[in-house]
Amino acid sequence: MATATYPPPPPYYRLYKDYAQDPQSAPEPPAPVEGTYTCFGGTYTTDDVLPSLEEQGVRQLYPKGPNIDFKKELRSLNRELQLHLLELADVLVERPSQYARRVEEISLIFKNLHHLLNSLRPHQARATLIHILELQIQQRKQAVEDIKRYERGGTETSQRIPGNLGWPLAEDNANKLSCIWVIWRFANQITMRHVMNIM
Repeated sequence: MATATYPPPPPYYRLYKDYAQDPQSAPEPPAPVEGTYTCFGGTYTTDDVLPSLEEQGVRQLYPKGPNIDFKKELRSLNRELQLHLLELADVLVERPSQYARRVEEISLIFKNLHHLLNSLRPHQARATLIHILELQIQQRKQAVEDIKRYERGGTETSQRIPGNLGWPLAEDNANKLSCIWVIWRFANQITMRHVMNIM
């Protein structure tokens, strides 16, 4: 029997062999999956909803309802977990044959802790998004302030150029304007590079 280090590619690539010459020859992508689907032996759903502990066949140790004090319940479950771990250590020393019930209770507490923490994921995602947006706003405000500062500096410099070069105020306006234009473009390029680095 012949074996290969890597399996051959799936035959679907043959459907796209004429794609470079005729993009319309390729088949349309499959429709998005809706409802339940199976992946690696597990059944999943496209509805991003956290199933309740009852749906998973687990007894809920914290109160039900929408107004849950997460901090209080997490602390309570944490204390209960510590107590059960101490009891498990005591049982393993005194009555080793009775450890199974304590392990089941610890497993139940861990499942409740895990579910309670997963209930906080939407709040965490919202807070993270708010923080990212606030940081972007702050960076853009700083970029605008830098542009204004560079503009003021460029304006002041361009106003001092005629005097520094010894030009009479009413003569050779074309040379003055061309020189100012070159300096303004140079300052503008530096400013834009600075803004692009910030963005």
